[in-house]
Amino acid sequence: MKWVMIMVAAVALALLAAGCAKGSAATDAFAQCLTDKGVKMYGAYWCPHCINQKELFGSSFEKVQYVECSLPNRGGQNEVCNDAGINGYPTWEFADGSRVEGEMSMENMAAKAGCPLGG
Repeated sequence: MKWVMIMVAAVALALLAAGCAKGSAATDAFAQCLTDKGVKMYGAYWCPHCINQKELFGSSFEKVQYVECSLPNRGGQNEVCNDAGINGYPTWEFADGSRVEGEMSMENMAAKAGCPLGG
């Protein structure tokens, strides 16, 4: 009985670790596809919704085209984002010029951008 409990715990830990392993090859490919398709995320370093979006990608977020809009010390919005007409964070901009303000699931990004999700 004790070995069954140990095995169950080991499997649970392995599944948890796999679920937390952000930045997989599939996520890298998805993030790169978004960039290749001209998708941009406008955000701010202090924005909790932007942080959620970054965490969704894990280390693969470095492949997403990201535009930081905040000035240091939350001192307003930079000129790039003002000129782009960014009003809220995150703002996802797609190649066709359409935008989605707020958090997006990977599934919705995939559908909107035409990028395969999950390798």
